[in-house]
Amino acid sequence: MSKKNVSAATPVFDDARIRAEDQARVAALRQSPSWTKRLLLLLTLVGPGILVMIADNDAGGVITYAQTGATYGIGFFIPALVVGGLIAYVVQEMTVRLGAVTHRGHAEMIWGRYGAFWGWFSLVDLVIANVLTLITEFIGITVGMSVFGVPPLFSALGGLILDAAILLVLRYRTWERVSLWIAAGNLIFIPLALMAHPNWGKVVGAFSHWQVPGGFTAAFLFVVLANFGTTIAPWMLFFQQSSVVDKGLTVQDIRHGQFDTALGAFAMVVVAVALVVLTGTIAYGHPGAANYNIQQIMQMIGQHLGRVGQDLFALGLVEAGTIAAIALTASTSWAMGEAFHWPKSINLPVRQAWRFYVPGLLSAGIAAAIVLIPNAPLGFLNLTVQVVASIFMPAALLFLLLLLNDREIMGDYVNRKWQNLSAYAIVGLLVVLNGLYGVSVVFPHLFQ
Repeated sequence: MSKKNVSAATPVFDDARIRAEDQARVAALRQSPSWTKRLLLLLTLVGPGILVMIADNDAGGVITYAQTGATYGIGFFIPALVVGGLIAYVVQEMTVRLGAVTHRGHAEMIWGRYGAFWGWFSLVDLVIANVLTLITEFIGITVGMSVFGVPPLFSALGGLILDAAILLVLRYRTWERVSLWIAAGNLIFIPLALMAHPNWGKVVGAFSHWQVPGGFTAAFLFVVLANFGTTIAPWMLFFQQSSVVDKGLTVQDIRHGQFDTALGAFAMVVVAVALVVLTGTIAYGHPGAANYNIQQIMQMIGQHLGRVGQDLFALGLVEAGTIAAIALTASTSWAMGEAFHWPKSINLPVRQAWRFYVPGLLSAGIAAAIVLIPNAPLGFLNLTVQVVASIFMPAALLFLLLLLNDREIMGDYVNRKWQNLSAYAIVGLLVVLNGLYGVSVVFPHLFQ
């Protein structure tokens, strides 16, 4: 249902009423003993977790994974991606509980609990990171569409228009379903990996012979940080918590939200591994493969899998950029709306909540424009964005942990001991990796 139709039926658009209607539908399904109704309940409640995880396999992630496989082959990074999926689940599950218990978005919680200084700190971090990440999405869209002969101007403009149309026209429930259908295109990389006929013995052996390929160098640290940056990022915290709130999930829905997040994490890992397997099989070991950009990798895919394989990869790259742009745009709008107490729901019509929609679409427009700058170092920019995301992540995680351990806010849903230990271990890992990378930049001879 479009926002136009809903608002036409009610002179005063009431987001709370729309959300209450959705919750009443869920309550009716929950009370039914029928297994078909139970299945329908599950299908109704899933969405935010799958979206946040699949959108995390964004265009920047696809490019990073593809370059990782081409540079390091099938080895270290396959087990690392599985670990990354577990880390992503631990982090994102906390946003499900926080949103379902408080019915408040992440930005709203930080501003309300810790004041304007820390609110501004987290918001500025998010907006900067989101604009940078959106640049990588439009890189993916323009590079992918170039395979079909579409000029960058038209592909960037088309991506921006699609992003705006989905956000401005659809109410949350329909927006989520349309986004899920787009996200399903991410799975195209799985058959591509199978088409490459990889050595499955090497894939399995990667888990029993986990070693650093080529030694512990500054370049290796950079790629590790880039991979972590595309696995967990600040925007994911804001997006999923706000999505849970806008969807109207309650504490009764936490288990479904956890399943939704686990399913999304599983899909994210499978696709990421498929990308590393694909390029690790086709490109790794070729002279200069470590320096291949995504266009060269796609050309090599075309040489081995034919034009169909190259076209499918290009379409997957466009899909990855599109679904992530949709998620990132919404993430920015939600955060700004929550921080400044503007209307903050995708259920709301544009004329009533234009301030909510403007920040997200403006950030997407800026990113699209930057991608069109002639001779911009897009490949380097992509990896750098992922590293920036991993640098910003520890601070974002600490805010999340403070909120999840606040019994006044969470009541019986506070973090358990193992969840805190896991989360602090993740923060520690990121701090150590960031510190090592900083040392490698200042003293490069130490990592040669």
